[in-house]
Amino acid sequence: MGIAQPPLTQQIKALEAELGVKLFARAGRGVVLTEAGRAFLAETTSILDHVERATLLVRQVAGGNVGRLRVGFTESASFSPVLTKTFAAFRVQWPNVELELEEAHTEIQVERLRNGQLDAGFIRPPVPVGSPIEYETLASDAMMVAVPLGHPLAGRKSTRIKALARESFIGYARRQGTGLSDAVVAACRHAGFEPRIVQQAPQLSSTINLVAASVGIAIVPARMRHVRPESVAFVKLTDVDISAQLGIAYVQSERSNALRNLVDTALSFRAG
Repeated sequence: MGIAQPPLTQQIKALEAELGVKLFARAGRGVVLTEAGRAFLAETTSILDHVERATLLVRQVAGGNVGRLRVGFTESASFSPVLTKTFAAFRVQWPNVELELEEAHTEIQVERLRNGQLDAGFIRPPVPVGSPIEYETLASDAMMVAVPLGHPLAGRKSTRIKALARESFIGYARRQGTGLSDAVVAACRHAGFEPRIVQQAPQLSSTINLVAASVGIAIVPARMRHVRPESVAFVKLTDVDISAQLGIAYVQSERSNALRNLVDTALSFRAG
């Protein structure tokens, strides 16, 4: 034990006096544990093991190796390879960090980030001015016009946005000045017309379904081209610089090591 016998004997006596019981009994030329001593040994061994586990746990938490992250994503983000690659790689490298995933509009994620209800979110900009939220761009997707197959534009490879002035538009998720829809409306206004929105859709996939039903046309990210290809044609826009950006948002002041690892993983898959 690396300690002389007299000090050890004194410490044992002091412990027995504190507990009010005898822990050791003489047996021939040595000593043995009493029944109380054996019970005390079992409990203290368990306590020391628990302390060791607690020490390991806090070190793992501090290093971002265990824990839980609440992560939001927009429906359209789920179609991006950046998102799927990030989640797959993170689960492999940090399997003991639980990802609690939640699908929500950009503006809902922004509000939950502000309130501490989310740790990170995969959102579409812009982030509101004056927000405490940090934003890192991950990918940018060109916007295309989705039209039903029977539409006059369905057989064309490209069109000018001005040619859509008389069309009926399907809008989506236009709330509080965030997300894609404001950029679409702004592009139409810049081209000299106000888009006539005949139907609002709650999600991008719903937008494509409504286009397939000939309710109207929609300007959507090019990555949506694989949705309903048997019913919807996608046409390039040639006279407008509009894109659907995707990024990861988080509150810098609350950035844990686990969150830092998630952000770094996402940035490692950032598109050119």
